[in-house]
Amino acid sequence: MHPNALLDLATELLRQVLKLDQPADAVVSAFFRKHRGLGPRERHSLAETTYAVLRQRLLFAHLAQSGSGALERRLAALAWQGSDNFLRGALGTQEQKWLAEVQSIDRAGLPEKLRHNFPDWLASALKNELGDGFWPLVEAIEKQAPLDLRVNTLKAKRDDVRAALGEAGIEAETTPYSPWGLRIDGKPALQKLDLFIRGDVEVQDEGSQLLAALVAPKRGEMVVDFCAGAGGKTLALGALMRNTGRLYAFDVSAHRLDSLKPRLARSGLSNVYPALIAHERDDRIKRLAGKIDRVLVDAPCSGLGTLRRNPDLKWRQSPKAIEELNAKQRDILASAARLLKPGGRLVYATCSLLRSENEAIAEAFGEAHPEFEPLAAGPALAASQAERVDELVTEAGHLKLRPHQHATDGFFAAAWQRRA
Repeated sequence: MHPNALLDLATELLRQVLKLDQPADAVVSAFFRKHRGLGPRERHSLAETTYAVLRQRLLFAHLAQSGSGALERRLAALAWQGSDNFLRGALGTQEQKWLAEVQSIDRAGLPEKLRHNFPDWLASALKNELGDGFWPLVEAIEKQAPLDLRVNTLKAKRDDVRAALGEAGIEAETTPYSPWGLRIDGKPALQKLDLFIRGDVEVQDEGSQLLAALVAPKRGEMVVDFCAGAGGKTLALGALMRNTGRLYAFDVSAHRLDSLKPRLARSGLSNVYPALIAHERDDRIKRLAGKIDRVLVDAPCSGLGTLRRNPDLKWRQSPKAIEELNAKQRDILASAARLLKPGGRLVYATCSLLRSENEAIAEAFGEAHPEFEPLAAGPALAASQAERVDELVTEAGHLKLRPHQHATDGFFAAAWQRRA
């Protein structure tokens, strides 16, 4: 494809993504379906340029002010993630001169807002939350996340999968905390590998794997994944149960549960029961009240812990949206708690960086439900053979992961045991 034509496509894609009315990954996927003739390198350049703009939107918008022509074209040039020679072939003489001038600006001297690239409300919240960790977080989320895999221990061993990946030319390292994880740099085409097709591995961030370790279901138990979504954690829980007992995957979205079906077929699990529910007080839930051994509530949240993968979220969320999520999180956790039998374990989790979605929800639940005793995450994780557990747990006994500290997505989890 001619360089200028590809830059025109980048301009068109950015114009759609920057409306911020849909998740960026959905917009990018739809764009590629429309332009099926694009090759892998062209898709990579377009997608990564788009995500680069989303990561540093305020900075690039500031630098683009001095140029001319379509704003999205200037943004694409500033954030270009393809070949430099290709970009030069797409730009006119004046555009090349302008780009060289703005790229020579010392960005270290720019205002804070242009260096951290957060909306004001979020920057303030994260500074309060992280203190000296704020700028290391900024640096971490500006980088692409690695690809984490969970080895399906029903079918394979981690060392064997790592060796098989090596034979396919894909270098993988063991994850530092999860006993089932492998980490890969880049984005290889795993879907074509036999080990993926037969269900030996699933794509899953190490933090999500640790949530399953914290739930720690046992053989023969009755377990509920209350907000199962596409089922990544459901599959991890099922493997820990060794395909015994009964594992319910509840969700309010039929579309998300449909995404579980092919993954479930690959996994080899037969103890999983997906169930569409209308809301957290659905009759299906009422019928199971007091009968369940373990419940995972991976609650709907802002997703701000996934900014390395989903940088558009910092522009698509708002304080009002967070408040609405907080109310939903409280309601869902209270409803899910009714499922537990005496001695049962409840785990509340989010992929958020915000205290209002994490500790504040856990504290409010603990105060309102004295029948639940807080459960320290450290011993539970250690019992599941998680490693370096002391790095993962707060003084309050919660699991807490941060991209700049643990090289995972941001996660939080609190656990309780229902008193006998």
